[in-house]
Order: sequence, then C-alpha cells, then structure tokens
Amino acid sequence: MAEQLPTEFDVVIIGTGLPESILAAACSRSGQRVLHIDSRSYYGGNWASFSFTGLQSWLKDYQQNHDSEEGMTAAWQDLINETEEAIALCKKDETIQHIEVFCYASQDVEDSVQDTDTLQRSSSLEVSATPADSLDSASLPKERQSAYSTSYEVPSRHTEESDRELSLSSANVEDPLEKEKYCGDKTDMHTISGEDKGEHKLVVEDSIEQPKRNRITYSQMVKESRRFNIDLVSKLLYSQGSLIDLLIKSNVSRYAEFKNVTRILAFREGKIEQVPCSRADVFNSKELTMVEKRMLMKFLTFCLDYEQHSDEYQDFKHCSFSDYLKTKKLTPNLQHFILHSIAMTSESSCTTLDGLQATKNFLQCLGRFGNTPFIFPLYGQGEIPQCFCRMCAVFGGVYCLRHKVQCLVVDKDSGRCKGLIDAFGQRISANYFIVEDSYLPKETCSNVQYKQISRAVLITDQSILKTDSDQQISILVVPPLEPGTTSVRVMELCSSTMTCMKDSYLVHLTCSSSKTAREDLEPVVKQLVIPFAEAKAEADKDELRKPRLLWALYFNMRDSSGVSRSSYCGLPSNVYICSGPDWGLGNEHAVKQAETLFQEIFPSEEFCPPPPNPEDIIFEAEG
Repeated sequence: MAEQLPTEFDVVIIGTGLPESILAAACSRSGQRVLHIDSRSYYGGNWASFSFTGLQSWLKDYQQNHDSEEGMTAAWQDLINETEEAIALCKKDETIQHIEVFCYASQDVEDSVQDTDTLQRSSSLEVSATPADSLDSASLPKERQSAYSTSYEVPSRHTEESDRELSLSSANVEDPLEKEKYCGDKTDMHTISGEDKGEHKLVVEDSIEQPKRNRITYSQMVKESRRFNIDLVSKLLYSQGSLIDLLIKSNVSRYAEFKNVTRILAFREGKIEQVPCSRADVFNSKELTMVEKRMLMKFLTFCLDYEQHSDEYQDFKHCSFSDYLKTKKLTPNLQHFILHSIAMTSESSCTTLDGLQATKNFLQCLGRFGNTPFIFPLYGQGEIPQCFCRMCAVFGGVYCLRHKVQCLVVDKDSGRCKGLIDAFGQRISANYFIVEDSYLPKETCSNVQYKQISRAVLITDQSILKTDSDQQISILVVPPLEPGTTSVRVMELCSSTMTCMKDSYLVHLTCSSSKTAREDLEPVVKQLVIPFAEAKAEADKDELRKPRLLWALYFNMRDSSGVSRSSYCGLPSNVYICSGPDWGLGNEHAVKQAETLFQEIFPSEEFCPPPPNPEDIIFEAEG
C-alpha cells in the first residue's frame, strides 16, 4: 500500500487523536490534499476505545514495544541530501507508564474443556505467579479489534441524521476476569477465585431481601468482549460546549449517537448521594432543607450573571473558590455540593473567578439535551476522532494505519520541513506537517516538562449508587481523602452506553498524578467498591451493598496539553504539534487547539464550515 501512496500533499498529519482528527477534517473540508497516517493499528491514539480482549492485546503490544527496540531500517539516511537534515521520529510510544492490571473475578469452572482450550490457544500473555501471592498462573486471551484497519471504514452502527442535530439514543447491551500486574520489565498476573460455586453467593441477614446479583466470570467477559468499549481517556461532552457546537455545525454529528448523563453524585462523609441539578430537582430533593433549597437557588441565580455583580466577589478574586463560598453563608452541605458536584473543581487550586465561571458553565448547559449538562457518545469517547476522520475521508483525505514514519526531512537553508520518509523508504512531500506529541524524539522534547494523568478502569457488577433503574450514567467527584492528595473524578457507565456487557458497569477514575496511578487512585477505589473475592467474607451490610470489583486497570498517561511551542527544540516553522488528552472533563482544549492551529496555517479559511446543500452542488460536467 505504501508504494501506491501519492508523493505530494498539502498537509500531512501524523497521529489520529482528537485534535489531529479535527484538523484533518477541517483541512480536507477546505480543499486541502490531506494524508492522515498513524503507526498504530487503530484510530484515536490515546483517545481510543477497545473491546475487552482488544485492550488486553493493546497492553501486550505496548509492553513488547516498550521492552524491545524496534528493528526499523536505517535506509533513510542514504536518502538525505547534503542540503538537508533529518529529524528522526520516536520509534516507540512512551506516553503510558506504570501499567498494573488486577482480576478479581473467578474463572468459570463449569466451562467446557473446549472453551478452556480455546482460551489457552488464544492467550496473548504468558505469565507466572509471584511467590508472595502463591496464586494460580494464568494467561490473557488475545483478540484484535476488527473495526480497525488500514483502509478507513466507519462501523455500521452510526446513523444518518437529516436535521443536523445530535442523536440522543437509548440502547441495551449484554456479560468475565483475572489479576495481573505489570512491574517494570516483568508482567505478573494472578487469578483470585473462590473454591466452589457456593462461595460466590452473598448471604445477608437482613429483614429486607437483598437483590440477587448475577455471577460474572472472567471467561464470560472474554466471550462478551465486543460488548465492551473501554476508553483510554475518560471525558464527557458539555451540552453547550465547543465540541457539541462543532459536531452540529460541521454535520459530523450524523456519524454518532449520544446518551444523556442521567445523574450527578456527591461523595460526602463516606456516603454517595445524588445532587439536584434543575430547579425541580432542587425543590424535590430530600437531602436539602427548605432553607438550603432557597439559599442554593439564590446563589445559583447569582452565578448565572455574576459578571454583572462584580462588587460581590471583587475582594475575593485572589482567594480560593472554597474560601469564597464560606463567605456566602452557605451551609457546609451546600458548599460541598457546589464545589465538587457543580463547579467540579479542586479546593486548593481553583480561584473564585474560575469557580464562578465553572458554575455558570454548568448551569448554562442544563436542559439542552437532558436534566444534566453532559452527554456521552455511544460506544465510547473513541468514536469522536473516528467521526472526524470519516468527514476527512468524505472530502478526499487519504488514510493509512500501521504506517510508520522514520523521519522528517528539513531544508537547511530555509529551515522548513520538505517532506517525510516512511518505513518503506518512500519520500512524501507536503507544505505543512502536523505531528502528535508522542512521535517527537527525546532531543526535541529535552526542555519539555510533562504533567501526568492517573487513570483507572474498573469493571463492577452493580452501580455505586443503586436505584430503581439499572441504566444510569453517573459522574462523581471524590474530594481529597487526605491532605496533600487531589480530588478524583469518577464516571460510571451502564450497558446502555454500549461500553460494557449486560449486568456490569464500567467505572473510570481520573486525577492529576502525584504518584503512580495505583497509588493515587486505589484509596478511592476502596471507598467505592469491594474486591469480588473479599465480598463473601464481609459481614458488614454497608460493605455488602458496595459493588463487587471484577477487574481493574491502572496506568499513568502523559499530559502534554500545557506545553507551548517554544518548549520544543529545533522545530521547523511549518511543523505543528498536537498534544495528547488533558485531564479535564470536557474536550474544549482539543477543539481550541485544532481551531487555533488551523487558523494559523490557513488564516483566510473558515474552520469546519457547514457542508454544502446537495441541491447547490454543481458538477463540472454540467453546462
């Protein structure tokens, strides 16, 4: 396929993350010849979504790629002229670190021998138990995600819309696990399981009969692997946010479907409770007294047009939002709700103005698509980059996955990048080059100070806050549990989001890193769930009401969102850098970055204009 690629383009984009995909769509829509390539075998980069076994394969491939030097040909050195110099791109992705995987669900001992043999044959990781744990050794099955291919195809689940509005949908999905740990260069995995079926039944002595939980095993999750769509980055879309506006304006929204986030939760004094959002919710809430309801409505009304009342906060501009709330005569209960569940900010780092703006943004987003300010894309966040890639392809963009780039070729006299040389030794020329940060070599990034994001992905057997409906999409901010720690954002997805199997929940945890992901997030995990193997031994009713943890993944992800262009060394003037995901809840940074770079490259072009009306299109053959 490489030999068949054209040798000249207007724009070459390396990496298929969200900002790169938006830029590809915008460039292609404006009539530019776009080549969009990625060395990975899937779209999205660190914005991607995986099936359950697809994620296992990604973990294995990442480990192998991290541990071994990739054998790439050095033939490109012979293709550089005396008037040129090369910037060798990074051979391996180093944006993910400290991967640790734990499986608490049991193996299904009743599976047939044939199923067991199949799992063993398809295993992708050979591991052994550590002496400290003395548990059974096991292996992870491997399955490539068939939706990803070098020629771009959009899954058939996308629906067309004629009204250019977002499609809000409801759907139902359907149902597996193991304890694995990655430590440095060595991978350890362990299975935690009960000795017989009876051990997985919880017996609670209570006057109220406890609802029966379905037993989910590891092999079940493997069989239902394609029911999972596990995001590497956890984000939501603000209903009045820039990404929603861009999706509707460019008509990319017709390639995706969305669901409302149904509830916003608060974590206070070890308990989880639902936060009222709308006026009706506030006055129907049983958690607030009548006085608190009036105080809350008065404060929220002020926040909607706080700019018009600067005298109310002028003296507190340099104070934290938390301190400012204390001066408003709000009860501790209301202060907690506003700070962590409405503004969703940190007590220490959020200023008064930032908090007021965040609260206003929250309120302005209410009611557009539902009772909360947020919506979530069906099949996961990884759908959004693919939607923009499809738009680029519709307008003539060329796509190529699994296509490695060895180096950028720079003209010594002008200092501009002339082209690139791929792994096949083919030289491709272009006027502009847009590169994802992870492809840059260490020499270029020597002065860059990266931040890190701590991530955890959990699979559980019930919601963290049970209600009559088992199809809830929830967002929760857990305040710092100890001084010196940071708040943790928790997102819980049900099976109707098409991200997990029936009777299970997918829980994402995110925070800015201070240590490894597991060290940052495990204390919060212990507050929310209980490991499956420990559930049968718990006598405390409150503990038994917690979800059982079936599987957990921890990892740290590089956050390059705050890096300025001047921090990179030796960048040619026509090479532009896109950052990876930031740790914020929304996608505003990615959209703003894409638009800023587009306007810098093509200042006279409109950014992602509405598509033409088919009736207005005039073909060249027409008179």
